[in-house]
Amino acid sequence: MTTATHESWMARALILARRGLYTTDPNPRVGCVLVKNGQLVGEGWHQYAGEPHAEVNALRNAGEAARGATAYVTLEPCSHQGRTGPCSQALIEAGVARVIIAMQDPNPLVAGRGVAMLEEAGVEAELGLLEDQARALNPGFIARMERKRPFVRLKMAMSLDGRTAMASGESQWITGPAARTEVQRLRARSSAVMTGVESIIFDNSRLTVRPEQLNLEQGEAIAARQPLRVVVDSHLRLPLAAVCLREPGRTLIATCNDDETRREALEQAGAQVIMLACDRQGRVDLEALLHHLALQESCNEVLLETGATLAGAMLDADLIDEMHLFVAPTLLGSEARPLFALGGMERMAQQRALQIDDIRAIGHDWRIIARPKRRC
Repeated sequence: MTTATHESWMARALILARRGLYTTDPNPRVGCVLVKNGQLVGEGWHQYAGEPHAEVNALRNAGEAARGATAYVTLEPCSHQGRTGPCSQALIEAGVARVIIAMQDPNPLVAGRGVAMLEEAGVEAELGLLEDQARALNPGFIARMERKRPFVRLKMAMSLDGRTAMASGESQWITGPAARTEVQRLRARSSAVMTGVESIIFDNSRLTVRPEQLNLEQGEAIAARQPLRVVVDSHLRLPLAAVCLREPGRTLIATCNDDETRREALEQAGAQVIMLACDRQGRVDLEALLHHLALQESCNEVLLETGATLAGAMLDADLIDEMHLFVAPTLLGSEARPLFALGGMERMAQQRALQIDDIRAIGHDWRIIARPKRRC
């Protein structure tokens, strides 16, 4: 087969993998296609964490036709026993002749061992076909495995003059229904939604996924779980009546305040409170929080929905991987609240540069997807 043909089959596997966008957490999204004599004989994708992986679903779909087939898999087949058995062994036992893999698994429990298992059994294995596209499908899983922290995606809505709320804190609504649907989709794919305590105080945000607002496409599904709600509350100021404490799922409060009375009151109201180290300003150490979310909560992707203070602190600490900025065709004026609280900038050389990856209309608003350029 030609390179273009191989790519077309792998592209199909990537399309299948994307069907698990909202359902596989904390596992990666993976697709698999089985081809024999130029014909599709089986396909599958990882649908829910704890259930069979993509390779097993594809093998079941193919049946005996899998023998002698070529498998196209978006992520290296696992080689270890977890909640399900090793997929490399399943491919071997099914008699697959060749396995073409988009990217190596960054999980140190796998990381090359799946390929080695296949090759030891006489199965031809190749790595690297459409690797960039495969990596783009699982930025959070890769970040958790390689950097020991989640992939952080910032979402903010602003006016055309770069303001996010009135001086009073009033902010609902700057953008329209189409933009808010996109935000729901961002929440649904995330392991956690993170905010600062002031955002809760002003907006009393629920921080939940509302399935009725998702406008799911054919073949898309969402998990029954709600993403973990994370409130950065250095001084334990979260109101006990906050609606997020009564929503389904968990609310995690990150603090560096050791007030036991206040902590017990919040826990009785439904929160889980964790103590973390303080930074130089006496606030929660944000990098330590991200490490906790990755290592203790298995968070792949974190959606940061917050105000200027926490957004500025995360940006200043180089902890934001991607920004989704929704721009409404309206003006809020110079007294309204800014997008980021970034102090100490007096010269053009100190500006924070962004790389814009996409700009498009979302209803009557615009969405900018950008990445902060890392400072040297």
